[in-house]
Amino acid sequence: MLKRACEIEDQLITWRREFHMYPELGFRETRTAARVAEVLGSLGYRVRTGVGRTGVVAERGQGHPVIAIRADMDALPIQEANDIPYASQVPGVMHACGHDAHTAIALGVATLLAQETLLGTVRFLFQPAEEVGDVEGISGAPRMVEDGAMEGVETVLALHVDSSVPAGDIALEAGAPSAGVDTFYATVIGQGGHGAMPHKVVDPIYIAGHIILALHHIVSRRLDPFDPAVVSIGSIHGGQADNVIPERVEMSGTIRFMEPQVQKQIHAEIEQALEVARTLGGDYALKIEVGCPPIINDAGVVDLLREVVTDLLGVEHIQPPKREMGAEDFGVLSTVAPGAMFGLGCRIEGDERKHHNPRFDIDEHCLPIGAGILTEAALRLLQRGE
Repeated sequence: MLKRACEIEDQLITWRREFHMYPELGFRETRTAARVAEVLGSLGYRVRTGVGRTGVVAERGQGHPVIAIRADMDALPIQEANDIPYASQVPGVMHACGHDAHTAIALGVATLLAQETLLGTVRFLFQPAEEVGDVEGISGAPRMVEDGAMEGVETVLALHVDSSVPAGDIALEAGAPSAGVDTFYATVIGQGGHGAMPHKVVDPIYIAGHIILALHHIVSRRLDPFDPAVVSIGSIHGGQADNVIPERVEMSGTIRFMEPQVQKQIHAEIEQALEVARTLGGDYALKIEVGCPPIINDAGVVDLLREVVTDLLGVEHIQPPKREMGAEDFGVLSTVAPGAMFGLGCRIEGDERKHHNPRFDIDEHCLPIGAGILTEAALRLLQRGE
């Protein structure tokens, strides 16, 4: 399958560059979705559009097992700084995380599997909005699950390009390679007044200072040091005039965790930190938006992927992923069915292009490698009836 994937490398590059030139933000991937549906339809797949709002689901084969392959399609609100022929043509929007590559690779897998007799069903999930949530804070993976995209799925596979890993290598291990994520929104409520008369007000800015310290000590002083976690404040807004103490201060931040009990404890600790407002004569309001769970790479699926990569590339090309607290909503899918996501090395030799950066780019020789691995893995899962 790696050899056959290399034979369509030019097509993979063409698709990837097309998607790169015309990026779309989360839940707005109408052009991308239409192009994906067009290609899948021409390959003979049963195609359903508008899944999870702007997602595409395509199937081939019949019966069980049902193997799902997921690719996210959305871009980021970043102005591209690369001087390349296929640079983004959409001002302020860029594929700065590699979802254009994921989409192209999945189309390549669909192309290769269309030539095979399948012992079961392969279902492709072209997902919107991995990077963002909608007005309710819900991203593309749970929206697709709501629309039945994972019904009957027994195993789900995915990859993510990794610019820290050399092209030709794979990052893979069982367990949780990335964190779960929640978001908190807090309002510190005081009694505003003249800045020259602070003794006559309840200053929410002063109170917020104490709350900031309390929030920042959750991880260092309230959690077990062996439990990975992050609590970071991302925005603080209060007041409009230099001589007016405001009525309230708004703040928001991100919560990262690996274990459910740690998630629960952090929620309680944030509530406790905000109680400082009442101690100091003010009040508060708190909303915690539950996001995505950690990705859980199933040990059995990882073993199969390790076997595939060993056969196609050699065991020396498998490395453990760097443990980070970044989040990915594939965790929603791997909660519904056993699955795994691996990191596909895409580093440009001598010039690492970091993710979510205006200069992000990939070594496109990784595209057939990703397609070959996913195709071979899907076929072996079908053959084993898993």
